[in-house]
Amino acid sequence: MTTASELKDELMRVRRDARELHSHDDVQAAIGRVAVQLTTDYSERFPVFVTIMNGGIVFAGQLLTRLDFPLEVDYLHASRYLGETSGGDVQWIVTPTASLAGRDVVILDDILDVGNTLLAIIEACKAQGAATVSTCVLVDKVHDRKARPGLKADYTALEAEDHYLFGMGMDYKGYWRNAPGIFALDAEEG
Repeated sequence: MTTASELKDELMRVRRDARELHSHDDVQAAIGRVAVQLTTDYSERFPVFVTIMNGGIVFAGQLLTRLDFPLEVDYLHASRYLGETSGGDVQWIVTPTASLAGRDVVILDDILDVGNTLLAIIEACKAQGAATVSTCVLVDKVHDRKARPGLKADYTALEAEDHYLFGMGMDYKGYWRNAPGIFALDAEEG
């Protein structure tokens, strides 16, 4: 059993040894570019932005305040990780309360890795009668293991190497979502 002191030592070591892939300033500039794209595409509509918890919360908080048009905000919680560093089956924890029927839905998340969770959420929104469903992610992890060949989000702020990532909403064992940039761990760390 890991003590609190051992956990803190591990977390501090992980943060210290991680490589910064995108600085806080880089992330902010990328979020600004996505905000412009979303404003162009949605300012004449009445969309609902659905944030995937917990990872999407930092991205959503920084993106939504840059969108100066009426929109509704909701959230859902579906996860394949639940505190682990590798994913299992999608588990639904909380579903959106807003009616998605006939609505333009934009799903906000921190990362598009393999994409199984995102694909399951898209299908769930369509099943609830969404008129359109778009995806918007902070980071697209570049690799060839996507759930569907060529899977991409409709809006992507940044791309990142195929490493275990944390920061700006992405976590390491439930911690470091608050790290002010996007950081990568070497293969033996994650």
